[in-house]
Amino acid sequence: MASNDTVFAGSIPALYDRYMGPLLFEPYARETAARLDDLKSGALLETAAGTGIVTQALAERLPPTVDIVATDLNQAMIDFAATKPGLARAKLRQADALALPFEDGGFDAVVCQFGAMFFPDRVKGYREARRVLRPGGRALIAIWDSLEHNPMTRCVVDAMAVRFPANPPRFLARTPHGHSDQKTIRTELAEAGFGQLTIDVVTLPSRAPSHIDPAIALCQGTPMRGEIEALAPQGLAAATDAAAEALAREYGEGPIEAPMQALLIVARK
Repeated sequence: MASNDTVFAGSIPALYDRYMGPLLFEPYARETAARLDDLKSGALLETAAGTGIVTQALAERLPPTVDIVATDLNQAMIDFAATKPGLARAKLRQADALALPFEDGGFDAVVCQFGAMFFPDRVKGYREARRVLRPGGRALIAIWDSLEHNPMTRCVVDAMAVRFPANPPRFLARTPHGHSDQKTIRTELAEAGFGQLTIDVVTLPSRAPSHIDPAIALCQGTPMRGEIEALAPQGLAAATDAAAEALAREYGEGPIEAPMQALLIVARK
């Protein structure tokens, strides 16, 4: 199922984990784990686990009577996650979310945070999640809302449009923030066989120690980096500086905070 977007992100797991994690992923990881407080035993599967940011929140929150299996398409991400002491209780393995190597009905919950937007066939990915759920089990899926509701990321996207006006890098708008239409989400989950679902719009603060961190995170820790380097092979540092300058104008140069928004979906089998 790999696309250029997913493969590139996995090639720099340390950078991804260092900058993207605290800025964008950890707050929603805690929120997701909190929504599983009633899971006291059984088995949980995480797909598109990346460097284990959500996995760690789950491992900290859920009792040891819950078996945690975390998978990602990219072996480099799994290898990085395996180095984290907090993930010792989780079973980590490479797997394609569109062709899961698990039997039917083996899990009480399936979690996928900010991964479904990368699936080349989301219905197939949702169908696989439903297949491995036990009757009554639930899938928890997080999808970024549009750039309109994520101003820090939008600031960087706008800065890249100024720097590359003829062919602006559009990865962030196209993929992470390009699949938030709730009607489409409901339709795709229904096609996958889910009948009962809820969608919550959740706004959380995104915090960074300075304007530089989100510039590095978004320009160098996402597949937008590949777009920038294709447009300007030696221009990654300059593009990152341009993003940092735009963020400084918007938020100042000290610690910064901005709202971020995502859709948290619970679909039951």
